[in-house]
Amino acid sequence: MKTLNNKITLNLDADAEVSLKGFVAPIEYTQYNFHVEWEALANLQVAEPEKQHAASIFQAFLPSEPVSVGECWEIQETGVLELLRQFHPNPRLNLDINNGDSYGLWACLRAYNEKFADIVFRIHAEFEFADGRFTPSQFAGHLVVDRIKKEITFFQMHVPKGTLNFDTYRNTIGSDIGYCPQMELCTGTLPQDVEFIASITQEEAEGALISCFYKVQHINWASLEEALEMAPAQQKPIHAIT
Repeated sequence: MKTLNNKITLNLDADAEVSLKGFVAPIEYTQYNFHVEWEALANLQVAEPEKQHAASIFQAFLPSEPVSVGECWEIQETGVLELLRQFHPNPRLNLDINNGDSYGLWACLRAYNEKFADIVFRIHAEFEFADGRFTPSQFAGHLVVDRIKKEITFFQMHVPKGTLNFDTYRNTIGSDIGYCPQMELCTGTLPQDVEFIASITQEEAEGALISCFYKVQHINWASLEEALEMAPAQQKPIHAIT
């Protein structure tokens, strides 16, 4: 499958509507039992199980200029906040948690052909409770646009599964970490067996997004053996991380 540098423009029919289903499963685990003792977590559930959204909301996920496969762009905040309110009425993107340089909302064009554009995105957000906050590890996303009809073919925004996938903070009590098995918005069906004109793998797209969030990804790492050879030649000290 060839990867080309051709740029494409993406738009949606602003008059269309998209119905999203929302899911928040009961929290299964927290280190200090916050999900049992704290009402905000014990009763956490999706605010609106199904909601109609204007297609213009999803335009926020599309680039404002032509892009090529592998290229990343910032997602507009307004549209994202509107979708996050389907989970909980008080989302925010200015995180309180001290997570370095990982703030942001980024998308990447993974693949396209004459009919479909396949986009991968990543969002960092949290929800404010009356007495604390809930911060998922990330919202990973997948968006497929029908370029001909200018419609959403498939949309998924979810918190990835893992041993631990959220942090939380309860006022006057402290912090906790835990696992929520499902927190997801979705619609449509992912097209199968599609041949793309240009593409990169899912892993490559996710790697490109990680580089947008974490500056450490831009470091040209070298093995200890290589560093021992390079340091004297370049007259530079060795900074070793284990």
